[in-house]
Amino acid sequence: MPCPALPEGFDFTDPDLLHHRVPLPEFAELRRAEPVRWIPQTGNVAGFQDEGYWAVTRHADVKYVSTHPEIFSSYLNTAIIRFNEHIQRDAIDAQRLIMLNMDPPEHTRVRQIVQRGFTPRAIRALEDRLRARAHAIVQGALAHEGAFDFVTQVACELPLQAIAELIGIPQDDRAKIFDWSNKMIAYDDPEYAITEEIGAQSAAELIAYAMNMAAERKQCPARDIVSTLVAAEDEGNLGSDEFGFFVLMLSVAGNETTRNAITHGMHAFLTHPGQWDLYKRERPATAAEEIVRWATPVNAFQRTATQDTELGGRQIRKGDRVGIFYASANHDPEVFDHPDTFDITRDPNPHLGFGGGGPHFCLGKSLAALEIDLIFNAIADAMPNLELVGEPRRLRSAWINGVKELQVSTG
Repeated sequence: MPCPALPEGFDFTDPDLLHHRVPLPEFAELRRAEPVRWIPQTGNVAGFQDEGYWAVTRHADVKYVSTHPEIFSSYLNTAIIRFNEHIQRDAIDAQRLIMLNMDPPEHTRVRQIVQRGFTPRAIRALEDRLRARAHAIVQGALAHEGAFDFVTQVACELPLQAIAELIGIPQDDRAKIFDWSNKMIAYDDPEYAITEEIGAQSAAELIAYAMNMAAERKQCPARDIVSTLVAAEDEGNLGSDEFGFFVLMLSVAGNETTRNAITHGMHAFLTHPGQWDLYKRERPATAAEEIVRWATPVNAFQRTATQDTELGGRQIRKGDRVGIFYASANHDPEVFDHPDTFDITRDPNPHLGFGGGGPHFCLGKSLAALEIDLIFNAIADAMPNLELVGEPRRLRSAWINGVKELQVSTG
């Protein structure tokens, strides 16, 4: 096996690296030469008191890990591939209460309850209201003279309003959800000056908010998803604490990721004007999936080996952490023709931007795709001549491909 030409000590989860770029050239080098590679870490930089992780970079291998939870556990070390060196182990273990960090059969039980809120019928029931909200968001952005921040004025709003619609959060409270979720994921970015304690406090406040909602609906059920999830005793239900952790997960999985997909998608359109012209003219139904592939808002999650096993010709030991890099899988030339080309007519498009299949495949995929489709249709209708004013200001994060600011103007 040829040795990949990577700099000494190169770490795909280094937040300073992702602050500037997604390491697509280095991913390509690993896929070519060593698709499963041991990445050493020293000084407990990830918070796990171990010596590193295996980087899994090929599409097929990412899918294999994702679809074999009996071998690759989300529970043992959670799905978050890197915390910080100061985190305590009990703080990591506490995150096992989030569905993202469960394994079957407990994950199966919780998911079967939660997915009641994400049926095709439930999503269709939201479509007209979300379409109206998308147009209102874009019209509000049009009111700005000169340049404005696309992230805060456009990209973040529809995901937040969709969550509020879905679970019955008053729209006036969506700013709280935005603030809490930002603080929970921003612990690596010094601009926000978010300490571990502030992040934990924000998580606790969000969980308490959701638990109060659940308690109210148990006393006085309404015709909303909260009542469906917590008050349907004859069909199984979520406890108030389980509902709290579900809303915490939803605030990141349904807010941060969709917001960043929309932001990266807008940047891709404005730097590929031919694709923007094509979109405005034809509105292809394939666009949302390509935007998610191109953006890959979650760069990586991790699993932990429950037994000795082999992957990509390498021997994985029981207890080893395994990083599954969706951004690399979504640029695998074995799966995608011209993967470095942004092509909104790409079809088929078996990207892993919603996960690699298996029990943790994104529950809200249909809702996210709908939001992306609605917001770009609204932008194309009302702001067809949008222009890029500055380069994106990226989030410093070990696992989220995030953008804090994208300055644009209506031309």
